[in-house]
Amino acid sequence: MGNICRSPTAEGVFTALAAEQKLLDHFKIDSAGTHAYHVGDAPDLRSQKAARDRGVELKHLRARKFIHNDFHEFDHILVMDTDNYQIVNQACPAEHKHKIRYFLDYAPHLNIREVPDPYYGGGNGFERVLDLVEAASVGLITSLKQNGELP
Repeated sequence: MGNICRSPTAEGVFTALAAEQKLLDHFKIDSAGTHAYHVGDAPDLRSQKAARDRGVELKHLRARKFIHNDFHEFDHILVMDTDNYQIVNQACPAEHKHKIRYFLDYAPHLNIREVPDPYYGGGNGFERVLDLVEAASVGLITSLKQNGELP
């Protein structure tokens, strides 16, 4: 929604995984929110800490709002939950609807579809987000390789 918790965490984790597998040159990776609550802000400090504890740096990222040109610019538009899916899908031109998927579609073994928003939660919500986006990131790269989109 605001691009300060889940999506920048996913951007950071996926970027790190792509770099580790020497695939970074094959991607343009970016995250965005469906609302303009935090445009220009760094990720939530709790997201940054949880990611840093796993060796992923997020402090250089800045929140931005999803824009119409993103439908043309990106081959895959991945959302974290149903609310964001509906917002993005409603704004999407028909010729780009095939690009929109839930990020956790790439981790079907988890048997959940939505990455929960940790912003107002307590406990280990930020670590849970990391667990989920790590699994989906691995699944996405595996899928892209199986589909011939990556070497």
